[in-house]
Amino acid sequence: MARLTRRQLTNLLGALGVAATLGGLAFGLPAIDRSLPSERAISTDEPYPIGAGVTVVPPAGAVLDVTGTRPGDTEGTALFRLGPVRYAIAVRPFDGDLTAAAERLRKRIVDTTGYQVTGAQLTVSTAGGLAGLQGGYTAPGRGGRYAVFVAGGHTIEVTISGNDLDLGRTLPQIDASTRTLRQDGEPQ
Repeated sequence: MARLTRRQLTNLLGALGVAATLGGLAFGLPAIDRSLPSERAISTDEPYPIGAGVTVVPPAGAVLDVTGTRPGDTEGTALFRLGPVRYAIAVRPFDGDLTAAAERLRKRIVDTTGYQVTGAQLTVSTAGGLAGLQGGYTAPGRGGRYAVFVAGGHTIEVTISGNDLDLGRTLPQIDASTRTLRQDGEPQ
């Protein structure tokens, strides 16, 4: 039987240490992540920054879902939840007009979620005068609304989804919140 040299023993202990560290990271970090809540309480009295200078005042009773929220300087997303209803706002660079932005959002809703866009689009505006288009979408037992605005070289896309009963109860609050959307430089 061969003897281990001091150098081989040191290498073996070092390799075991590296393996233990990697195992701790591979299993420990996901366990810590799962133990942290995905929803955070937020103030519903003041504007929440989404990205690219766009803000919104969240509806009363909303919580921020950090798993779908990514603020940024040139784009960003915010995901709020009112019970089981999902209220998402995404800000992205865009160089087209409002009609093109609405068509792009409608296509994304159909292609990525399996919902069907229903009915005609209606005009909508924010309290600050930002003009947009809104519409609805549906799937069995679930429904949703969308609104899209174009401002300052960006689209502001609002999507709301939930089961029909919960959606009907929360839409007035979410509509009021959506009217508070504004981009830097827009009057309050």
